[in-house]
Amino acid sequence: MRTQIGIFVFVTHCFMVDNNTNAASIAEQEEQQGSLNFSKIWRMVILNWQWFLISLFGCLFVAFLYMRYTDPTYEIAAKVYVKDDQGQSSRYRSGAYAALQDISSLGLTSYGIDNELEIMMSSGIAEQAVRNLKLYVSYWRTGRIHDVIYYRDQPYNIDLDPTGLEKLNMPIKLKIKNEDGTYHVTGTYCVTVDEIYYEGPYDLDKTFASFPATIKTGAGYITISENETLAKDTLGEGESMKAVIVSPRAMAYSYCEKLTVELTSKTSSVMMLTLPDKNVRRGRDYLSELVTCYNQQANDDKNEISLRTEEFINDRLSKISAELGSTEGDLESYKRSNRLVTLSVSTKTSIEGAADYEQRLADANTQIALINSLIEEVNATSSEGYEVLPANIGINDNTTVNLISTYNNIVLERNKLLRTASPDNPAVTPLTAQLDDLKKSIRQALAQAKRTAETQRQAIARQLGTYSSEISKSPEQERVLAQIGRQQETKAGLYLTLLQKREENSINLAATSDKGKVIESPQYTGSQSPKKLIIIALALVLGLGLPVGILWLLDFFKFRIEDHDDVTKLTTLPILADIAVANDATKMRGDIVVHENKNNTMEEVFRSLRTNLQFMLKSNERVIMFTSSLSGEGKTFCAANLAISFALLGKKIVIVGLDIRKPRLAELFEIHNHHNGITNLLAADHNLTWDDVQAEILPSEVNGNLDLLMAGPVPPNPAELICRENLDKVINMLHDHYDYIIIDTAPVGLVADTLQIGRVANITVYVCRADYTPKRFFEQLNIYAEQKKMPNIGIVVNGIDMSKKKHRYNYGYGYYGRMGAYYGKYYYGSYGHYYSNSRYADKSDNSVKRRKHRHRSSENV
Repeated sequence: MRTQIGIFVFVTHCFMVDNNTNAASIAEQEEQQGSLNFSKIWRMVILNWQWFLISLFGCLFVAFLYMRYTDPTYEIAAKVYVKDDQGQSSRYRSGAYAALQDISSLGLTSYGIDNELEIMMSSGIAEQAVRNLKLYVSYWRTGRIHDVIYYRDQPYNIDLDPTGLEKLNMPIKLKIKNEDGTYHVTGTYCVTVDEIYYEGPYDLDKTFASFPATIKTGAGYITISENETLAKDTLGEGESMKAVIVSPRAMAYSYCEKLTVELTSKTSSVMMLTLPDKNVRRGRDYLSELVTCYNQQANDDKNEISLRTEEFINDRLSKISAELGSTEGDLESYKRSNRLVTLSVSTKTSIEGAADYEQRLADANTQIALINSLIEEVNATSSEGYEVLPANIGINDNTTVNLISTYNNIVLERNKLLRTASPDNPAVTPLTAQLDDLKKSIRQALAQAKRTAETQRQAIARQLGTYSSEISKSPEQERVLAQIGRQQETKAGLYLTLLQKREENSINLAATSDKGKVIESPQYTGSQSPKKLIIIALALVLGLGLPVGILWLLDFFKFRIEDHDDVTKLTTLPILADIAVANDATKMRGDIVVHENKNNTMEEVFRSLRTNLQFMLKSNERVIMFTSSLSGEGKTFCAANLAISFALLGKKIVIVGLDIRKPRLAELFEIHNHHNGITNLLAADHNLTWDDVQAEILPSEVNGNLDLLMAGPVPPNPAELICRENLDKVINMLHDHYDYIIIDTAPVGLVADTLQIGRVANITVYVCRADYTPKRFFEQLNIYAEQKKMPNIGIVVNGIDMSKKKHRYNYGYGYYGRMGAYYGKYYYGSYGHYYSNSRYADKSDNSVKRRKHRHRSSENV
């Protein structure tokens, strides 16, 4: 690399003369900018490969740590067959209830298998399973990096008293550590105010020599006991364990969210239970206990009628047993006091007949007593709600028995729906109406049965009275003895009947089978997380995507242009040249970097700028105006060096310093004469002559073909001077004596002077500076171009710092990668879009062909 700029910066951009060609080029450029620029993405990766590599290894390292220290989640599954009575999917399908399906007036519907799925996933069953297994307490062994889950192998068991457990709404966190043979218990707890609010947290700090121990807190009594199932039931020196106690209800909800219950097929009643858990043994135990609780609830529902019947029979047996004992005592006392052993033979026949009717009367009384008891039970349930009624207690009225059976089945069905629905639910209200109708029918049936029984009892009593009148003729002792004996037989018969019914009811209870049968016990079916392949793939994508996203955001929020690409995104105006930052070794005088008889980098840049401007200028057009958005973007530098490049062609050049507010032309050429200048001409009140203009022109002292018409003294009214007609006269006279007139103007983004100067110019060179010019100024520049406030605008990107890696790549291997290595042979790569015009119509055919070839091979930026 020489002392010149390290990488050559060259211009290869389009210049439009024909309007149709211009419009087509702009449309093509917009289409290219709208599509995904893969080359830009590739350059981004190449220029920032270190960050991509760091991000990729960082994400893979984080993924490895995550997979290494994250507790894996396993999947446990079980299959449960739901038994269907009589081939149906109903939970309750007794014979009486099945017969009721034919009664269209009731319009009952049965539970389907979908309801069984909902019951299995209900929080009530889950909470019972959590309580049975004490899963509301979780244990961990404290590790250096992460904690390991305990299940059934923890050194100590921790629990909370039932009262505190019911009120608990915030977790209790405990830590037990063995310190020098003593156990230090620390933690936090909250005091429950109601179901939502709580007070705390409060700190817990206790020390114990050994366990078991009880800790009194505002949340309840916490008990710590040794785990008797372990051979080693203590913590080692310096070891510690953690425990968290949560509400069983909250833990049940957690398990309900994780549990998945679905049918193995649409035509079967086999449920597949799937549970993810971080401990396989705990997951298997929970699924097994869940099925047990499901069956227990189903059996409790089925046995509710039998239990109520058993309760009723036991109550009646206790009363009749007391009455029977009293009757037997009376008989024994009477015989002892009257010394009686047997009845007289003469009254045997009457007594036998009376005994037969007394038995019938006793049966009738028994029926009436049972009916009265059942009427009392019906009336009691009407005040307490809808509860099942005692069934099969010996009532002979079949209508009443069938109605009670129907009523009980509907009560069970309604109670089951109320577990997941409100009383006003459309599925519950029809059952409530049916229960009201059935209860009314039961009362009517019981009343009718009672009247029938009373009528039969009256008939039997009349016949018994006949036999009793005959017996009354016997001695009083025999009559009294017979009466006591009849009472004894009546009560004994009723007692035996109730005993028989109780045994039948007990058999029904014992014959109850489980609703769900486990056909595949809970077992481990595979690892659910972490998914190693997915995590690695995600780490790779994130490792590559994170730098892209950050770099894109940084690029998105940059408000200054950086290079050629940024300018092409902001405007469709042609870019004439990209100029690098010049080093001191290339400067001859001031900031002049173009030298005679040299082929260094900067000379080639300004040669290309000169050539592009020649193609853009029409015949007899020679006034070039330089402007910019802000001060310090290098417009004077570019204008001066371009002028020298024209001068090296043997052209007569004059630079006019019309930046009269802040002139810098004299400073650049190191000229100390600030008296001569164009302001003297603009302010003149007489008619200007060429001698007046020539008197203000100074030689550049750099090249004999280059003259300077500098700004001169700074006037108080620069805008008014520029608007005067003298400016047009001066430019016209310069036009007659010079081949090219280069005008250095004020920044168009700060003052309006340049817009006034535009009337005398043929082309405008707008200079912007990399890493300096704000992007927002290009909006105004586009407006100026659209409204034609400045003539024939072209852009020069100045100040590209080639020491930056991105510029070295873009300009060294991107746009200018096809440039020749030998500048002395003038092989400059592709120059962009060039079009012939009338000024260069005399060029040879070969030259035109070369320009067309360059046009096809260039990049339209």
